[in-house]
Amino acid sequence: MNKRIVKRNGDELFPLGLGAMRLATKNNSIDKEVSKEYILYAIENGVNYIDTAYAYHGGESETFLGDILSLTDSEGVKYRDRVKLSTKLPSWMVRSREDMDAFLNEQLRKLKTDVIDYYFIHNVDFSSVLRLKDLGLYEFLEKARADGRIKNIGFSYHGSPNEFNDLIDDFDWDMVLVQYNYSDVNAQAGIRGIQYAYEKDIAVFVMEPLKGGILAGELPEKVQNLFDSVDSNRSAVDWALSWILNQKEITCILSGMGSLDQIKENMAIASRVEIDSLSEEEMDVLKQAQDIFDSMMKINCTGCGYCLPCPKGVNIPDCFKIYNEKYLFNKKGIGPISNAMMNYYMVVGGVANKQASAGLCNHCGRCKRLCPQSLDIPNELDTVKSEFELFGFNYQIKFVKKIAMPSINRISKVFDFFKNS
Repeated sequence: MNKRIVKRNGDELFPLGLGAMRLATKNNSIDKEVSKEYILYAIENGVNYIDTAYAYHGGESETFLGDILSLTDSEGVKYRDRVKLSTKLPSWMVRSREDMDAFLNEQLRKLKTDVIDYYFIHNVDFSSVLRLKDLGLYEFLEKARADGRIKNIGFSYHGSPNEFNDLIDDFDWDMVLVQYNYSDVNAQAGIRGIQYAYEKDIAVFVMEPLKGGILAGELPEKVQNLFDSVDSNRSAVDWALSWILNQKEITCILSGMGSLDQIKENMAIASRVEIDSLSEEEMDVLKQAQDIFDSMMKINCTGCGYCLPCPKGVNIPDCFKIYNEKYLFNKKGIGPISNAMMNYYMVVGGVANKQASAGLCNHCGRCKRLCPQSLDIPNELDTVKSEFELFGFNYQIKFVKKIAMPSINRISKVFDFFKNS
């Protein structure tokens, strides 16, 4: 099985790690049985790095993982002893030096462990690290490493490319966590920042390898045709993960896998793809795919959900997802009602669920401060509103909900009756 070496400590990591931000859910909480099944499968079959954070699943992720990793395998070995565990200090919640110790100690209790193997400062750019530095961040990290609570120190980066190298040089970091995929070559740290970290023997972990699922499953027709011209049996996930795994600078990809099938597919890809194994033709096709996404993507949202909950109840990721999909897939609907419009009505408009549409936004700015992509979310929501919430939007929703949908349901029942007669 392919392994990649963390140069600073000699750890041998399977190049695919399990990200616990997108565990399987049920009734707005972690589906513990499903998640337990595929996490244990992943560990039993070679995945030896698991990543979580204080804020994932509303704080539930660390506690859940602590319970899972406390279990023992068939030989009586704790699963915790079979993996390297990473979590993150919630930087935006820290107000004092004492907060840092309090969060770390709480995380150790929740994860039921004495030590965090890889400890990241979560969701930072250079300015936010400087704020924490003034509070004693670097002293805290050195002390926590010296007293054995953490082993390796890093940060998850959400700033601009021009500041990344400066942050790298400001402390003796062991690793970084960056967003990277074939559609985001120059986002945040970018390829140049990744290469800079690699040259300093800093391990590079990758988040959002599938861009929140945008690069998995159904692709824009132009991209799919490109991929099919090389191999019509190859999945979108395969193309996306292979592009990253092909690069020597990457230590480990963190994939938010939510099912056993996803675990199996991703592990098979990570086991097969070696460094510099893609052909020139494959790399050229992926570059063309990147250019297509660049020309079609309207809002660069990964669906991470850091912006939630919105005080006004806006489902920001779904609003942006529906808007992007309208332009990525350009599907037609019936008459003047596009598939995207109907999807908007159903998912966020209030027809099938509680209303969570873009028009509820009051520009409070909370989401903008939390966005890892530095999106101007309130203004982007205005764009979505102008696209989907036409004159009389609320009356249209009431009509669809109270008249159109019941009528459609009655007609469907009639068809079912004659079909089964």
